[in-house]
Amino acid sequence: MMNAAVLNNDVEPAAQTEQLADTMLKQVFDLLRSHNIIPNDVQEQMLTSHLRAMAHRSVTGEPLPEVDASLFDEISPESMQLAREVVAQFGNLPDEESWLLSVHFEVAKENL
Repeated sequence: MMNAAVLNNDVEPAAQTEQLADTMLKQVFDLLRSHNIIPNDVQEQMLTSHLRAMAHRSVTGEPLPEVDASLFDEISPESMQLAREVVAQFGNLPDEESWLLSVHFEVAKENL
């Protein structure tokens, strides 16, 4: 299922962002649980903030600053794949979003 933000002139961007973020938060936490990745409270708060920012960028089209891919060389393939699945659900975000999101997943995996 794609959750990509489709701009609706009848709905304010802030409301679209909130709705998209809420949908994605549920999906992401379900996805993590299905992989036995359980973020602690601080990690959950940081991930929530990041997902809300991603929803904002999805709705508004605001770009990310340039990101150096080499900074993410040590991220596990599993974390990167999960992040790419999430970014694909937005439907309109660049792959660089996956790199940043994967860090949250990688750190939360250490909780096991």
